[in-house]
Amino acid sequence: MTSKIFGQLAASAGLAALLAGCAAHAEVQSAPAAAPAASAPAAAAANSPEALLARMSIERKVAQIIQPDIGSITPEDVRKYRFGTILNGGNSGPYGNDKAPATDWLKLADAYWEASTAPLADGEPVIPAIWATDAVHGHANVPGATVFPHNIALGATGDADLIRRIGAATAVEIEVTGLDWTFAPTIAVARDDRWGRTYESYSENPELVTRLGAAMIEGLQGRTGEPGFLGKGKVAATAKHYFGDGGTSQGVDQGDVNGDLKALMAIHAAPYPAAINAGVASVMASFNSINGSKMHGNKPLLTDELRGNLGFAGVVVGDWNGHGQVKGCTNSDCPQALMAGLDIYMVPEDWKALHASLVAQVKDGTIPMARLDEAVLRVLKLKQALGIFDGEVKPSQRAYGGKWELMGSAEHRAIAREAVAKSQVLLKNAGVLPLKPGAVIEVAGSAADNVPQQAGGWSVTWQGGGDLTAADFPGATSIWGGIAAAAKAAGSTAVLAPKGDAASKPDVAIVVFGEPPYAEFVGDRKDLAFRDEEGLSLLKAYRARGIKTVAVFLSGRPLWVNRELNAADAFVASWLPGSEGAGVADVLFGGVQPSGKLSFSWPRTCEGAPLNSADGALFPTGFGLGYGALAPLEKLDETCAALTHDTGATWFANGKLGARVQAVADNALLPDLRGNGNGIVVTGVDRRAQEDARRIAFGPGAKISLTGPASDAAWRISYSVSSRPAGPVTVTAGGQPVDITQGLSVAEGKGWREMVLSKACLGEAGGKLTFSSVAPFAFQISEITRSEADAAAECSF
Repeated sequence: MTSKIFGQLAASAGLAALLAGCAAHAEVQSAPAAAPAASAPAAAAANSPEALLARMSIERKVAQIIQPDIGSITPEDVRKYRFGTILNGGNSGPYGNDKAPATDWLKLADAYWEASTAPLADGEPVIPAIWATDAVHGHANVPGATVFPHNIALGATGDADLIRRIGAATAVEIEVTGLDWTFAPTIAVARDDRWGRTYESYSENPELVTRLGAAMIEGLQGRTGEPGFLGKGKVAATAKHYFGDGGTSQGVDQGDVNGDLKALMAIHAAPYPAAINAGVASVMASFNSINGSKMHGNKPLLTDELRGNLGFAGVVVGDWNGHGQVKGCTNSDCPQALMAGLDIYMVPEDWKALHASLVAQVKDGTIPMARLDEAVLRVLKLKQALGIFDGEVKPSQRAYGGKWELMGSAEHRAIAREAVAKSQVLLKNAGVLPLKPGAVIEVAGSAADNVPQQAGGWSVTWQGGGDLTAADFPGATSIWGGIAAAAKAAGSTAVLAPKGDAASKPDVAIVVFGEPPYAEFVGDRKDLAFRDEEGLSLLKAYRARGIKTVAVFLSGRPLWVNRELNAADAFVASWLPGSEGAGVADVLFGGVQPSGKLSFSWPRTCEGAPLNSADGALFPTGFGLGYGALAPLEKLDETCAALTHDTGATWFANGKLGARVQAVADNALLPDLRGNGNGIVVTGVDRRAQEDARRIAFGPGAKISLTGPASDAAWRISYSVSSRPAGPVTVTAGGQPVDITQGLSVAEGKGWREMVLSKACLGEAGGKLTFSSVAPFAFQISEITRSEADAAAECSF
């Protein structure tokens, strides 16, 4: 536990010279007349991190520790402020296009590089910026990249060498587009599967997370002490989120982790020593609290423990405005985070105000210069280790820059397909698998030919799914595509019938179904009941006709699927396989024997209480069948109180629609209240967390409707208005339209407010609510709930 990233790196032959000085690295530009500051070590080379630091103003030092998002800065901003690092959030693409082609990523990377290396006339050194991204399962933000299975699937493989190869392939594709750094791997130990980020965890078992996390780091960066470490085709990795992200109470994302600190660390901090030994370049602070103290402001853990006891000497980077959650802080004012041990503020939009406040706080002594210098020096040493000062050129001129044949290459896709096949976990088999040659096969389910759904969250967009189509994943193969090809090779006949063909008589039906894509808190759940009954209905319909069935279940976590397990003859947990759906077919047809083993306990009941042992599990960790013998399953209890008590009270909260709620703009479906159609544009905005609210913009005469469970309950809607309506705005629930224009006008500029809509003004409540605007107008909403207690209340806007 005394191993130190850059301390260790300095001891290795390849990087000792880098950390000692860079006298030969004349490529770093600076104004010619400046002399090194007197405080710089006399022996330091002109371009060593220490010497560069000594020549920087407070303003430029502060810029090194601020990380804005590409959606809020331009190359000209970079030229002016000289930011040290830049990120793209999950919904931020080059030039405002989150589906931008790979060529645009490289073009913007060059633009930022050129802006940050433009000569300065004030004698300060020129220091290139580096760009970070969330490449959490391949460089999946970029259309055409190889999308690997999510970590929960990789955990089921248990194959460290495979994961190391995935990391190496991902690093190459990142470098092709000109980026330097990834916020991966997630080494959370997820202990409550209700958490919306469970699929980012390798396992509930700290030992497996430790082993696989270290392997991913070695794949992304190379191995310390070996040639090529952080060199050609390698990027800086990030161990995240330190620590406790997978242990929050009730699995609430960004919530509180409570208990004895030593016991908590034994589970949730366990993977970090191995990550540090693997030379991880950065650690990301977690959103969560530990016993009530937010990690971004937790000096005992962020500095004393991480640096003192664990020996980490690299960069500590914040998460998306995570510093703003520290008591007494805002997104634009938080010296506490720097003093606690943060080195880089991830501040997507409020970078200008944060820069001003930090500069002022250094000047007035709130932040000691020594602490600022410490943070900046770590950033400079990271750049040095990446070769940024070592004759490095702009991104498009690097070894793999613009080598488009490497994006989604056949070699990389083969690795992904191998990972998919090895991650399939067979939970039940009454003799239908492997599929027999010559069989007539019907493939059903809306997920069967749905690349966005099988890819999951963090795929092209932050949440994935939505309006994405197969065209946004060029080169990908859907599960149906893989089955069709395998069937042809086996002399079988395969037909796609998404809704099932009631008149057909196949030998076997494969039903592909599962969770829709989600990311972070949007995926938080109150229980583990799988509610969508599309797959269940299909399985039952086939069984009623005497047709054998194979259930292929897509999910980001184990879920209560007792009904589906009872209805299917074979059941495969396919997780979120990514772009290479053919790996699923490899197992179904027997070309690859099933070898996946559960890395999470599978629930026997639906309530969702933490389940981290065989006690109470339907299937324990390590379970996974082969094809050696029949493996039928006893009939399971299908009782689930959470299903019968689902009142549908929550229509929209925490960035997602209720389970039985749809949003429609004149027949154009808006999944999770996001997208556009028929004059309506809905985008994610931040209220309390990243994109937990929505901005709804109306074109002239446009309308948007929410439909869900009917009741007499009133609606309570949290909303805000920036600019008053230019024409009438009405709301309808089946009766006469109610004019709410005046109320919205009064709300202008007054922040978040609440409106109550009941039968008193609507005439009837029912199960549909429609907003219409005569003129262009926009407002924001963060929560919509139904309240029986307010059924007879007066309406208020």
